[in-house]
Amino acid sequence: MSLRAFRADKGVTLRELASVARVSPGYLSELERGRKEVSSELLASVCVALDTTVADLLMEAVANLSLQAMADELAHTPPAAAEV
Repeated sequence: MSLRAFRADKGVTLRELASVARVSPGYLSELERGRKEVSSELLASVCVALDTTVADLLMEAVANLSLQAMADELAHTPPAAAEV
């Protein structure tokens, strides 16, 4: 999700990014959907193509995971006694 968001924010198409990062559009699509794992070399190449750093992309991913984890926890937490 973070990779797709960075790409969309930059206004870069999947095909354009794949070309610059020297990877197939299909493989890049699989990465964006979380169906493939990315190597450190490919991640670095994609980040260069997006004019960002690996650290920035990873920070975005951690933030997205944290928000999802919090939303999941809130959805499964019963209301407090004062709220009932």
